[in-house]
Amino acid sequence: MNHPINRFKQAIRTRQVQIGLWASLSSHYTTEVIAGAGFDWILIDTEHSPNDPPMVHQQLQATMESATTPIVRVAWNDQVMLKRVLDIGAQSVLIPFVQNAEEARLAVAACQYPPHGTRGVATTIRANRFGRVKDYHKNANEQICVLVQVETRSALAQLDAIAATPGVDGVFIGPQDLAADFGHLTNPSHPDVQAAIADAVIRINKAGKAAGIVMGVEADARKWLDAGCLFVAVGSDIGLLARGAEALLAKFKPTK
Repeated sequence: MNHPINRFKQAIRTRQVQIGLWASLSSHYTTEVIAGAGFDWILIDTEHSPNDPPMVHQQLQATMESATTPIVRVAWNDQVMLKRVLDIGAQSVLIPFVQNAEEARLAVAACQYPPHGTRGVATTIRANRFGRVKDYHKNANEQICVLVQVETRSALAQLDAIAATPGVDGVFIGPQDLAADFGHLTNPSHPDVQAAIADAVIRINKAGKAAGIVMGVEADARKWLDAGCLFVAVGSDIGLLARGAEALLAKFKPTK
């Protein structure tokens, strides 16, 4: 059995725009539904969702028949958390709250086998199809995609060094947390926040890395795609369900 190729990593390396959807419902059933829609990637969230490794495992399984790449956001920049999601088959990971180049280096190291990193070695895991991918450990480092998340003014001050960290494939800008750090809680549209994001996208691209963001409003998503973001989540499963349910109800029952 051949080592699985990371299509998402290949795409951003060749500067192909990747359109994604946030997956926060923590269900393999809903994950299968949205993966089959044709998005380039979906973000299986464990930071702000009640996901744990067995549930993430099921969601990874649910994407197998689709061409959609699952990206797992771990809850923290933690070697144990990263090791567990990599061993159950995640090839692309998003690490939140990376503040400087050293934290970015540690995130990369946790995703790579020695001597390049510190990822623990197990020989019979889902990631290598339980020992059936014979060249897995030899090629795993090359196929893992490491995305780091910057979401504070302090991180933006260190952005050039973070983006230049070897092994970092992309930098994701967290608009809501960034807005909160600027003192504009739940208002990422504030001019100060928008200016900071625009500057960050320019710097990430200048470093030769992929810039990413999540924007649930179509006009905002298109704005950042036009500005040079390569991987953009244009909505979420929760948003689709909640707003769709409300819109349907409003057709039959007046809102209060």
